[in-house]
Amino acid sequence: MKYIVIPEPGKVEVKEMEKPVLQKGEAILKVLYGGICGSDMGTYKGTFLYASYPRIPGHEFSAEVVEVGENSHGIKKGMIVTANPYFNCGKCYSCRRGFVNCCTSNQTLGAQRDGIFRQYYSMPIERIYDGKGLDALTLAMIEPFCISYHSVQRTSVKAGDKVLVVGAGPIGLFAVMAAKLKGAEVYVSDMMQNRLDKALEIGAAGVIRTDKEDFAERVKAITSGDGFDVCIECVGLPQTFQNCIDAAAFRGRIGLVGVGKQKLDFAFTQIQTKELDIFGSRNALKKDFIELIDLVKSGGCDVTRIITDVYELNEAEKAFTDMANDPNSRLKSVIKIG
Repeated sequence: MKYIVIPEPGKVEVKEMEKPVLQKGEAILKVLYGGICGSDMGTYKGTFLYASYPRIPGHEFSAEVVEVGENSHGIKKGMIVTANPYFNCGKCYSCRRGFVNCCTSNQTLGAQRDGIFRQYYSMPIERIYDGKGLDALTLAMIEPFCISYHSVQRTSVKAGDKVLVVGAGPIGLFAVMAAKLKGAEVYVSDMMQNRLDKALEIGAAGVIRTDKEDFAERVKAITSGDGFDVCIECVGLPQTFQNCIDAAAFRGRIGLVGVGKQKLDFAFTQIQTKELDIFGSRNALKKDFIELIDLVKSGGCDVTRIITDVYELNEAEKAFTDMANDPNSRLKSVIKIG
């Protein structure tokens, strides 16, 4: 079977490997679509915090079940499914308390262990979720949506909240969708106009162009000087975290989703003065997947609206180079694997 590998920064190859053999407690999945995540691009560019090489990328995907063993827990051959790609140890303090998404030895497919960008993959049955009739392209977007949905859950977004999403990449746009599902009034800040336009298209109440507008003045105008109830950081840079601290209301809530390598030097007393609640948000939980599959199936939102490109498997190198060379015109690129 074919698979995609990043042997070193700046290089993508399509190679051959043996098809997996069914293992006890697992199912063989024929991978259909795989989305290119920001972490995959970070591995390609050499900027991702958890990158090591060579690495098979990919963890947001849809697949068809082609083989399944005994005790399948309702997973059947022919089902179109997605799966939880965050492997946890089951033994650490986080896992023992049920916080498996932030296992101290977490290994996410495509990040700390080889990923799903291959034609077939053997996945533990308990990680596989029935797509409930969603088409394969839509189902491939459930995992990245879960990342944003989890942050909205962590920050307890509720109806009537004014929410600022900092960063209008795919995770930021999914955060807009997730917060709107909770009934919030959502605003978005970014430097790329096309991404801000997309945010407005999917329902943002307003946007802030941070390289052309006075950020503090726009926050003041939007919130009548009160600040935002919730700020969700989806970039992973010191300045965007600082923007969240500055924009949050006194007793506001901040969710940190972005992953970055840089350190932040800031007046930390702002956190005490405002009595801010700051929540890290890592990965997602089974309940996030199940809830979102149901919400998307019910017509709550169209997650395919942020897909800008679909490539064939043999175009993998082009998919990564196009995204690296022209990020302004691309949001979510997807590779058709099977």
